[in-house]
Amino acid sequence: MAEDNLGAAAGLANLRAGAIQDVDVEVYAILGQPTMLVSQLLKIGRGAIIELDQSTSDPVEIRVNQQLIAYGEIVTVDDNLGVTITGIVKKQVV
Repeated sequence: MAEDNLGAAAGLANLRAGAIQDVDVEVYAILGQPTMLVSQLLKIGRGAIIELDQSTSDPVEIRVNQQLIAYGEIVTVDDNLGVTITGIVKKQVV
């Protein structure tokens, strides 16, 4: 009887895990967060350069649904930019 309960619980856990595998999440790699005046923002056009407040050697924040989960560094993959994860942020106990 106890084995039946364990089997049912495992089946339910697998069903729940399968249900969340198709959920979209937003993943961000934060390269910098510059501050601009609205007057500067209105002057931006094609080809404009926005100076970031980070160096190319600084770690990049990786956020999922706006929560910091890791740090990484910028890499190039073929002709595209990518981020390689260099550290995982441990969950803080509240």
